[in-house]
Amino acid sequence: MITRRKITSVLFFIAVVFFMSCESNKNQMNIIFLHRSTGLNVYLGNTNPYVHKLFNKSDFASYFKKLNKQNNTNHNFEEQSFPGTTEYGYKNYPYDYYNIWVKNGGDQPYKGAPTLEMLTKKYDVVIFKHCYSVSNIVKGNGQADVNSEEKTIENYKLQFEALKNKMHEFPDTKFIVWTPAVRHESSLSLEEAQNTKRFYEWMLNEWNEEGDNIYLWDFYKYETEGGLFLKDEFSSENGDSHPNKAFSAKMTPIFADFVYKVTNSK
Repeated sequence: MITRRKITSVLFFIAVVFFMSCESNKNQMNIIFLHRSTGLNVYLGNTNPYVHKLFNKSDFASYFKKLNKQNNTNHNFEEQSFPGTTEYGYKNYPYDYYNIWVKNGGDQPYKGAPTLEMLTKKYDVVIFKHCYSVSNIVKGNGQADVNSEEKTIENYKLQFEALKNKMHEFPDTKFIVWTPAVRHESSLSLEEAQNTKRFYEWMLNEWNEEGDNIYLWDFYKYETEGGLFLKDEFSSENGDSHPNKAFSAKMTPIFADFVYKVTNSK
């Protein structure tokens, strides 16, 4: 026989579960990190890539889990190579983000790559970066073209302005943009390095706006420490432009702290 006490207990249990579910949803944010190899290195830290593939482990995931636990949050972090499709190719320079998100934006993927319309429906925070080859910036002819793949400061500026306007169309989504990853001196000319520095300074001082929904993570500053190139001691063996494990592991908690802070900012 069902008594009034049993009914009251069941209702109380349902109310508690409902309240806990609401609190959990309130403390949950979905985050996506779009990257290539340098971004993956920072995400892995000291974690072996094969361990990551087999067990989905990484230094970033472990550290971010601790941040969730310490702050009673349930933020979900995902990462993926971008564009990451053979149909589009594996370039992710300013032109490519502009091409996929602005020029060919919409509710359907462009050559297999997700658009901002798609990403912002699923994620509260979108993080993106460029391959270190973004720093091979050549001298332009003085005529900027937003639809050009040529790596010039003038083209980059037009593409970044278009991207900023596009991101502003999604005010409820936060965006984190990495400043340019830079190459080692063995694969970057002095002129290219100086051009990268000028574009980087433009990003910081002119493109960046206070109070909007876009946040810059200054990876260039960490890689160069005031210079023009990826420092020797941060480089992989034989002047490879990928950051080595020691440097990547150092960056992992710094990056995670920044992401967590932005995610929880008002």
